[in-house]
Amino acid sequence: MYRSMMQMFVKGSIDAVELYKAAFRAELLCAYPNDDGGYMHAELNAHGQVLAISEITEEAIAGNTMMFCMHFGAGGEDHVRHAYDVLKDGARIHTPIGPCSFSPCMFGLIDSYGINWCVFE
Repeated sequence: MYRSMMQMFVKGSIDAVELYKAAFRAELLCAYPNDDGGYMHAELNAHGQVLAISEITEEAIAGNTMMFCMHFGAGGEDHVRHAYDVLKDGARIHTPIGPCSFSPCMFGLIDSYGINWCVFE
């Protein structure tokens, strides 16, 4: 296998790319715009993981059946807190940031684009 990536389909993909760039201090790898003002496909390098974002044309089902989990490991609390601070605006927070049984710092939320996240140290 060459690589795997986390693909998300959102309404407002241009703004979503900027949000995820900020949340994960990510680098834009590529971007292919649509005629409708969104991205047909864009990729971000988020700490070595590829986040792929595309504009969805039909109605999205927020946080339905998939969760993107990012495990930073020991010493990654700054990354977790930074992502939370960026993603929390307009989000449905189901696990506020703090310690849990498997991590000293984690959170779970469905962001303003309907993407379900679990991010922990």
